[in-house]
Amino acid sequence: MPRHHLSSPARLEAFSDGVIAVIITIMVLELKVPRQEGVAGLYSVLPTLAIYAISFAFTGIYWINHHHLVHRTEEADELVLYANLFFLFWLSLLPFFTSYVLEKKLDSFSVFLYIASMIFTGFSFLLLRLSIARRLRIANKLEAEDTSVQRKNQLSLFVYLVALFLAFSHPHLALGLCAFVTIIWITPTVGVKPTEDLDNTHFNRD
Repeated sequence: MPRHHLSSPARLEAFSDGVIAVIITIMVLELKVPRQEGVAGLYSVLPTLAIYAISFAFTGIYWINHHHLVHRTEEADELVLYANLFFLFWLSLLPFFTSYVLEKKLDSFSVFLYIASMIFTGFSFLLLRLSIARRLRIANKLEAEDTSVQRKNQLSLFVYLVALFLAFSHPHLALGLCAFVTIIWITPTVGVKPTEDLDNTHFNRD
């Protein structure tokens, strides 16, 4: 790709930070004070707070992983920019699906749609990861750790798919699996074999 189509990822990250901040703000505005008084009122909104916590953690941890991913490259081409927009599109729909699942009181279909939105978001983030990996490969900076994190991303999508099928029979268990996937991404490289270990394994095989 011609040089003038390359740009610094700083603008991409700044734009993404702004969009993600708006997404979190929209979600928190959906929280309503219960009509009931005392503990009973608080108990009545616990499901709402739980779904909000999952959605907030989901969005916040994507923000952390986005920061970690974008800082791997010094250049962003058009493929990276469009992949980032595709990711932000799906992530920006999360407030709607969060409101939907709360409005429908966590019925099976609403949980199904909620998890489906997470799958599309995860898939779009994988595309962003692959587009940045392409830039790293061109710059000869792609590391074994990058490939390992891609596999972790793919495994997470598989768990989401399992949760998707569970949504109709066990919606609460399905949401628990989504929460589990969110937890394992708190640190982007948790569960990823260090580059040195992979290199040593490859050396020993040779």
